[in-house]
Amino acid sequence: MSGAQERLTDALYGLGWSAVKKLPEPAAVRLGRTVADLAWKRRGKGVRRLESNYARVVPDASPERLAELSRAGMRSYLRYWMESFRLPAWSAERVKGGFDPKDVHHLTDGIASDRGVILALPHMANWDLAGAWVTTKLETPFTTVAERLKPETLYDRFVAYREGLGMEVLPHSGGTAFGTLARRLRDGGLVCLVAERDLSASGVEVKFFGEPTRMPAGPALLAQQTGALLLPVTLWYDDSPVMKGRVHPPVEVPESGDRAEKTSVITQALADAFATGIADHPEDWHMLQRLWLADLDPTKGPA
Repeated sequence: MSGAQERLTDALYGLGWSAVKKLPEPAAVRLGRTVADLAWKRRGKGVRRLESNYARVVPDASPERLAELSRAGMRSYLRYWMESFRLPAWSAERVKGGFDPKDVHHLTDGIASDRGVILALPHMANWDLAGAWVTTKLETPFTTVAERLKPETLYDRFVAYREGLGMEVLPHSGGTAFGTLARRLRDGGLVCLVAERDLSASGVEVKFFGEPTRMPAGPALLAQQTGALLLPVTLWYDDSPVMKGRVHPPVEVPESGDRAEKTSVITQALADAFATGIADHPEDWHMLQRLWLADLDPTKGPA
C-alpha cells in the first residue's frame, strides 16, 4: 500500500468514527445495510471469498443459497462496523443491554476462581461489543492482542478505540505479548483472543469443516503454561438490536502427551467449538480472506 493509499485509508476510518457515531441509530442501520448491499452486488474479491468459505460450512448449499448467505454475511459484517463506529458513544446501559450471552456462568465462575480465564473466539458478529460488555456489565478488564495495521496511524486508532472500551491492547508483533498475557493470567486476569486464523509457520494444523487449516497455538500454550481456564465463545445476530452469544464449556488440557501433542488436541477442540457456532450462524462469520490450506497452496487441492 502506497503512502497516499495509507493516508486515504486512515482518513476514511477516521471519518467513520467521527461521522457515523453521530447518526441516529436507525439511520446508521440503514447506511450499513445500503453499503453492504452495494458491496455484495459488486461481487468483489472479498465477497467471492466469503461465499467460497460459506461453501465449506454449508457444503450442500445451492448457488442461490450461497448467494443469500453472502448477502446476509455482508449485512452482518457492515452491522459490525456500524456498531463499532458508534460503540464509543453508547451509554453504559446501552452496552450492558446490547449483548445477551448464553451459559455465561462458565465465564463468571472462572473469573471468581482467580484461576485466570482465556476467552477464544472466531471472527463472528461483534467481538468488540462482547468485550465492552465484559468490561461494563461484568466490570472485568481484560487483555487482548491486535495485529499491527498499516498505516501505523490506523493501528493507533484501533488501539485507542479498544482501550477506550476498557481493554488492554498488546501489539501482535515484537515477541513480548505472550509473556505479558501469561503474567496477566497467573495474576488471575482475563485474556481474550480472536483465534481461528493463523497462517504463520507456528500455526497448529486442525481439521475445520473436514479440511485442514491452521489456527493459533497461543490459547493452548497459555492454558498449559498458566493453568488458566480456556473457554471458546461464539457470537451471532438475530433480528433484534441485541447481539447473542454462547460461552462454551471449558476445553481441558489433556493429562498425557508432550506439549506439542497437547497443543494439537486443545486447538482441535477449539476448532470444533468454533465450527459448532459457525454452522449454526454462518452468515455472522466474517471471514473474507483465504483460510483453508487448499486455498493457500494449489498443490493441496482445489481452491
